[in-house]
Amino acid sequence: MNIVLVAINAKYIHSNLAVYSLKAYAEKYAKNENIEIEIAEYTINQTEDEVLRNLYERKADILAFSCYIWNLQMTKHVIENMKKVAPNVPIYMGGPEVSYNAKEFLLQNHEVEGIMRGEGEKIFANFVTAVSEENSPIPNLSNIKGVVYRSASGEIIENELESPLDMSDIPFVYKDLKQFENKIMYYETSRGCPFSCSYCLSSIDKKLRFRNLSLVKEELKFFIDNKVAQVKFVDRTFNCKKDHAIEIWKFIKEHDNGITNFHFEVAADLMTDEEIEIIKDMRPGLIQLEIGVQSVNEMTISAINRKTNLDKIREKVAKIKSFGNVHQHLDLIAGLPYEDYDSFANSFNQVYAMKPDQLQLGFLKVLYGSNMKLMSGEYGIKYLSYPPYEVLETKWISYEDVLKLKEVEEVVEIYYNSFQFSNSVMYLEKMFETPFEFYEELGTFYKANSMNGEKHSRIARYILLRKFAELLIKEENRPIDINKFDELLTLDVYLRENIKTRPLFAKDINNFKKEKQSIYRNEKIYEVIPAYRDYDSKQIAKMTHIEVFERIYEAQSNPKYILFDYKDRNALNSEANTIDVTNLVERFGENND
Repeated sequence: MNIVLVAINAKYIHSNLAVYSLKAYAEKYAKNENIEIEIAEYTINQTEDEVLRNLYERKADILAFSCYIWNLQMTKHVIENMKKVAPNVPIYMGGPEVSYNAKEFLLQNHEVEGIMRGEGEKIFANFVTAVSEENSPIPNLSNIKGVVYRSASGEIIENELESPLDMSDIPFVYKDLKQFENKIMYYETSRGCPFSCSYCLSSIDKKLRFRNLSLVKEELKFFIDNKVAQVKFVDRTFNCKKDHAIEIWKFIKEHDNGITNFHFEVAADLMTDEEIEIIKDMRPGLIQLEIGVQSVNEMTISAINRKTNLDKIREKVAKIKSFGNVHQHLDLIAGLPYEDYDSFANSFNQVYAMKPDQLQLGFLKVLYGSNMKLMSGEYGIKYLSYPPYEVLETKWISYEDVLKLKEVEEVVEIYYNSFQFSNSVMYLEKMFETPFEFYEELGTFYKANSMNGEKHSRIARYILLRKFAELLIKEENRPIDINKFDELLTLDVYLRENIKTRPLFAKDINNFKKEKQSIYRNEKIYEVIPAYRDYDSKQIAKMTHIEVFERIYEAQSNPKYILFDYKDRNALNSEANTIDVTNLVERFGENND
């Protein structure tokens, strides 16, 4: 009998840890005689027809879908149509998007036989055993904890919940890396969360459990030995247990292979001096940290049952930033109780002042099972009636303001989080009283120049930013030096890519052609960029770029020649290394005669 576990992921680079964990656990612990468990992964970017066709061709005896806010709508459509073409194939579901309203979901979706709610490994293993023993795709589910199912008479039966798992009993799922090629590896060493944030489902599971550290180290060594590009820990608050976090950080530091990056979600205000000391001299890019601030409004923080110390967050973020070796990603959530438009702008400005490498503006999602859903009436929260259940308005913020924040979110993602406009954006934001005002005005401009959802190329986005600068000069009389700004745009372009077609806003540097050639011919070039010793001057000229700047460096009286080395990139933002090679220039006459 063939059971197909179905995962529809948000992106191709993602993998679904849940279905692999279900399969591994069942194969180890379930009675599975004559049972084959197969995994089928897709993405929401594929057509529903493509997914339906592929699933049908697998000829499954049982289909089981893993459900999240990003895939539930598509999953429901696929299931509805699968029942039309394969009516006798029973369908089961699991995952956070159906666990907390299972009975209601079954009443509304008659194509589904049952739902496995909560932690799924043991439930699925018991289900597989029942299928095997009864040799039936629709076994007796009455004795399987954690299942909500439809009885033969059509009644919805809710079995008692399954007890939490011992994390160390879950098999390691990544023994064969071929099927995960070019994908992010998701890995967990703990389940549960010590906090009670009212918008989050993790707060429901209060039983914190940790995987045995000897197993964790063995598995991390596997990732390191196989030079996996990125391992993303899905632990909800990785550093909630100090000793656990320290042991893992010490281990990956001691066994660093120079390639693998590890991502952690942490509470910055809980970080100790000992933890920070370990991080201090890690290889740049070895780890990255995601830190949820969510809001700086004290009434908001209290209303969402969150305990944070903003001063400590500032202190820890600044300390880590001073090391220059760790990417820090800070989060805010719009639409929370007591947070109006101006309050959110204040939260934005205070978090932006921490200079995170990325600043994510999220919008409240009112999830089934969360306390926020229970309180939504009191808070006047109106939200989408379908996944992702995103906030539309509250007592404190209107839908119009939410849409305005969406504009801010888009330009922050494009012009800040991409690292592609660092110098030009830094210059423009100084023309405004606050960073939020800059992004607010840029968002309005960007929307006006992106009609019908037009997607701009990277170079087009630079050109739009220049047009925005021109508008600020013309209509608002902002003191912008447009020639200096053009150089900053040019700097940003070449920091990212050695493009061959010169941007329209970049000044003509043909008059400096001989000087640039003289730099590449100078034997001292190999002292500046020793990694290019095996290449001649023409080859180096193709592999690197030299730009001439006349305005952007302080106390600059003569042109500066900056070489962009694309072999030596910053591990945190992928910018090319820049080297001042002005002293290697052979001087020529004004007309380069």
